[in-house]
Amino acid sequence: MIPQAVLNEWYPVAMIAMVGPWPGRQTMLLGSDIAVFLDAGEIVVKGAEGQRLAVCLAYGHVWACPGTPAHPLFPIPEADQPGRRLVDCGVVRVKCSPLRAVENFLDIAHFPFVHTDVLGAEPHTEVGRYEVQIREDSDEVWATKVHFYQPQAAKSAAGGIVTEYMYRVAAPTASVLYKTCPNRPDEWDVIAIFVQPLTEELCEVWPWMALFDDVTPQADLIQFQQMIFLQDRSILENQIPRLLPLDPGKEIPTQADLTSIAYRRWLKRKGLTYGAQMVAA
Repeated sequence: MIPQAVLNEWYPVAMIAMVGPWPGRQTMLLGSDIAVFLDAGEIVVKGAEGQRLAVCLAYGHVWACPGTPAHPLFPIPEADQPGRRLVDCGVVRVKCSPLRAVENFLDIAHFPFVHTDVLGAEPHTEVGRYEVQIREDSDEVWATKVHFYQPQAAKSAAGGIVTEYMYRVAAPTASVLYKTCPNRPDEWDVIAIFVQPLTEELCEVWPWMALFDDVTPQADLIQFQQMIFLQDRSILENQIPRLLPLDPGKEIPTQADLTSIAYRRWLKRKGLTYGAQMVAA
C-alpha cells in the first residue's frame, strides 16, 4: 500500500515540449501505468483505469499528482528572473530508488572521484563544514555555506574556482542546487533534478537549469549536464541496498553526509517512504 502522503505529492511525468496527441507519452508513476497527452490543446494525464490526475505545468515540465494535492508545486523564483536561460536537459532512466537519485544529487564528497577534473579533483577531496537545516516555514531541507574546489564548475567556466553551493530539497523527489555563477559572481546558477518514480527501484531523472549564459550552444549545455548525470548513474545502479535506508543504524554517516541525514529524517517524519527501506535487513 502506497502511503497517502506519497500519493498527494507532485511528480514530473514529461517535458511540456514532448507532449503530443494520444497515445502521447506512455509511462509509469508509483508503479502504475499513466498516459500524458494533448486533448483539444490541453495536457491531460490519465491513469490505467482512465482516471484523470491533477496536473500543473511548470519549469518546462508536466507535473501530476495521483492523489489529492497536499500543497501547490514548490516555487523556483529564478525561473521567472529576466536574463536567465532555461534549459530542459531531457531525461535519464536509472535503475535505482528515486530517493537514492535525490540523495546522490545532494552528495558533495563524490565529486573528485566520480566527476574527476570537472566538478572535483584530487587532492581537493575534503568537504569543509557547512550548515544544514529543515526549514519549518517552507518544509524544505537546506544546506548552505558549502564550498568546494572545481576544475570546471560549469560549461561556461574558463578555469578552476572555489564554488559555493546551496542545496534545497523542495520535494521528496526534487532538489534544487544554487551554485556560484562563473559569469556573474553576484548571482547563482540554478540546477535542479526532478525525479519521476516509476517504481520503488526504477526512476527517470529530468535535469533542468536556469543559467546566465548567452554564449554556450544549447546542445553543449544539455550534453554537459547529461554527461555529469550519466557518470552518476553507474554508481547509483550499484548501490546496496537498492532502497534508501531510513534506519539511522544501517549506514555509517560522516561529516560530509549532514544533508543526507537531514533528508532521511525529513522523509521519515513526513511518511514519504516510497523507495525507502524502513527497517534494517
